[in-house]
Amino acid sequence: MRTIAQHRDAVRALVAPALPGSAGPADVDLEARLVDDLAADTGAGQGHRVLGRAVGSPIPLPPFDNSQMDGFAVRAADAGAMLRVVAPIPAGVRPAPLPVGAAAPIMTGARIPADADAVFPVEATPPGSFPDALALTTVVVPADLRAGTFVRTTGSDLALDAPVVRAGALLTPAVLGALASAGVSRVELVRRPRVLVVSTGSELTGVGSTGSAAGSAGINDANSIALRAALAEVGVESRTVRVPDDEARFLAALDDAVGDWADLVLTTGGISAGAYEVVRQALEPRGLVVTPVAMQPGGPQALGTVQLAGRPVPVVAFPGNPVSALVSFEVFLRPVLARAAGMDESRPSQVLPAASAAESPEGKHQVRRGRVVDGLVHFVGGPSSHLLAHYADATHLVHVPVGTAAVAPGDPLTVWSLR
Repeated sequence: MRTIAQHRDAVRALVAPALPGSAGPADVDLEARLVDDLAADTGAGQGHRVLGRAVGSPIPLPPFDNSQMDGFAVRAADAGAMLRVVAPIPAGVRPAPLPVGAAAPIMTGARIPADADAVFPVEATPPGSFPDALALTTVVVPADLRAGTFVRTTGSDLALDAPVVRAGALLTPAVLGALASAGVSRVELVRRPRVLVVSTGSELTGVGSTGSAAGSAGINDANSIALRAALAEVGVESRTVRVPDDEARFLAALDDAVGDWADLVLTTGGISAGAYEVVRQALEPRGLVVTPVAMQPGGPQALGTVQLAGRPVPVVAFPGNPVSALVSFEVFLRPVLARAAGMDESRPSQVLPAASAAESPEGKHQVRRGRVVDGLVHFVGGPSSHLLAHYADATHLVHVPVGTAAVAPGDPLTVWSLR
């Protein structure tokens, strides 16, 4: 029986080489996207995208000298002098050159007129603000004004042709803003990983199906929904297929769904010791290795490179109970996928005292669900792997290490924050 660390390392070794860009920049599969469209995709892992190709700025930023504040554009050589006030300069217009002996009211972001080299703030005038200061016919330039004061110079943020973003950089709101500011409308991103989620079990039905109504033997398929949502949080594209406990139909469905699309296949169910373990029975002869792990829930695990759709495809197999599947994802698969997306591979964690007693199988690492209230760890629900509603109510995963048969109030426990 493997330890958690051993199996996590095995999953990483299997999955990491299959992810886009893992072979280096020359092997990156790029996806062109419009900057406008990407601005709406920064939530739920979509924003954890990596730029596949550097983008040079087609213009300097700022593209022209402009005012850093509302004030008066003048020549610094006129410091201390009284000047006549000429027509104001709003943002968005190209102003005429500044006349000799004149000061031009100028708004923040407006273009500095030719022959002006400084701005002094409107607060230095008697009215102290616009629009009242527009009624002035003369102004006195502060005596200590220097050239360049409150002027944003051309290219001070980014020079012409300088990289707005480098290859390998994360797509962030600031990066998108810089691209838009430079007038870049399209970028090339490293393609997101593609995972085929396979729910197995003849008892499974679609969500809302009458097959799971009272008196039937059907069960709504929670695994595909929960795991696809978990994959989306780390920037992974996914599809799902639901297959019965029939080897021939299972293999045909996998070959059809994998095609040339999937980078990784993630299955749930069908790897235990029952009579109808379709994943184990169909894929063990093709290279899947069943490797029990000293963890509760999520003890049954399997992985391997399997020939599907005429090519070798990495397969990671989780147990079928929904809590087992989600805990397995958090412990084994999320770290490698998060790292590939440029995210922290570890959940935020801390060590806190238990609020109550609990039992744990001494030979296994138990992962319980819990909440942290007033600095104490409160268990939510029991340890059973079917208690999905309790998992949904939890905010933390609570780790009870191997060698612990019982937890007493006050015992220190490591918790991972899920929210």
